[in-house]
Amino acid sequence: METRTATPDVDLEGATLIAGALEGLDPISGSEEAVGALDRTVLEAAGFEGKTGQTITLPHADAEAVLVVGLGDEASFDSLKAASGNAIRKVKTARAVSLLALVDIDGATKAVVEGSLLGGYQFRTYKTDDEGLAAETVDVVGADEDELSGAVHAAEMTILARDWVNTPAKDQSPETFARLIATAAEGSNVEVEIWDKPRIEEEKLGALLGVAAGSDRDPRLVILEYRPEGADKHIALVGKGITFDSGGLSLKAANFMEEMKDDMSGAAAVMAATIGIARLRLPLNITAIAPLTDNAVGGDATRPGDVLRPVDGPTIEVLNTDAEGRLILADALGLAKRYEPDLTIDVATLTGAAAVALGKQVAAVFGSDTDVAAQVLDAASRAGEEFWELPLFKGYRKSIDSNVADIKNISGSRYGGAIVAAVFLAEYAGDGPWAHLDIAGPARREETSGEFVKGASGVGVRTLIELAKGMAQTG
Repeated sequence: METRTATPDVDLEGATLIAGALEGLDPISGSEEAVGALDRTVLEAAGFEGKTGQTITLPHADAEAVLVVGLGDEASFDSLKAASGNAIRKVKTARAVSLLALVDIDGATKAVVEGSLLGGYQFRTYKTDDEGLAAETVDVVGADEDELSGAVHAAEMTILARDWVNTPAKDQSPETFARLIATAAEGSNVEVEIWDKPRIEEEKLGALLGVAAGSDRDPRLVILEYRPEGADKHIALVGKGITFDSGGLSLKAANFMEEMKDDMSGAAAVMAATIGIARLRLPLNITAIAPLTDNAVGGDATRPGDVLRPVDGPTIEVLNTDAEGRLILADALGLAKRYEPDLTIDVATLTGAAAVALGKQVAAVFGSDTDVAAQVLDAASRAGEEFWELPLFKGYRKSIDSNVADIKNISGSRYGGAIVAAVFLAEYAGDGPWAHLDIAGPARREETSGEFVKGASGVGVRTLIELAKGMAQTG
């Protein structure tokens, strides 16, 4: 879907238009000129009150129809973004659609563009019909051109991550995913390095090899390096890349396994964000690391009670093979330290406990200090993604002491699981600034609404891009 700017007096052929609440049409500057005289009597008679998500389709002299979408009592960035996503899916026949960015709020263009592009997202690789959305072009009426360009870029990178995550695991082995990443990085001034199993063995990534041992599909490790001339700041991004998670010998129940193709959402987010940062040519060094493997059941699979040796840091007693994400991240974080970054961020669908704590729409942030967490939260706010800080409570460290190794991968308690996992990762992240983003809740959306379409959300991509922009600006 293509998104373009348009002036308020554009010919709105086949248009879809966003308006506010019944009383809220007036604050949308210029909307009356673009929409024409909407008959409020008709709106009232049809029961349209302008509530969030409410829609009504009306005939119009200058267009096939006008779709009026409610923004609630007060127009906001979030309500406009959601309305844009809801509106684009209502279009059944028009190929060219116009959406209003004339609402008097900050970021209106960004809200309309991201809402329509992400809300209109379709993953149809495996569909045999042609019943997709009709809209091919969106003219954003009253758009800020600079804001539009940035929003299109962020949405495109989010869609790239969504496509990777939505692909069935059968068709996306670690090897295949690594190739897809390399292909996506072409032309973006990013150096790509892919380690195969012999190289991983040579580098002694014992934790990654331990998780991969039960699968007949060999692991991979992907490193992206973006090194623009003159850049003096450096971010390391690490993403969990479990291409399918059966739970290993600590086998998941069938209903929990159904969506485990999405356990590589963290890797998808950091890889897509890195490519996006490079395409923006931000003056910032980026190193992105994605360990990729299945967590499968096989004769050589790691057994509960086995001890793994990561590339750097404490040895690990594995008591639950379904707590595997933290194991491959231990190796990836150990590698990231070699680059001596100014900031390290890992992204992972790590714990169900994070979703229990924050629900399915909010991701957890753990920071090595409050300033690092605040930096991530500020970027998430600018990106329009929902994150919340949880405490990196070091008092829980003793709960993962092991009798036979330096550390064990679970505490054995049902309480504080997200925090315990973050404390585990802190052992491998080094002494520098570091943040852990647990996206287990919002990585997959269970229903279509607003900018979200059922399936992979691509959460984290826009936040990482915004964080890089902020860091590049501050030097």
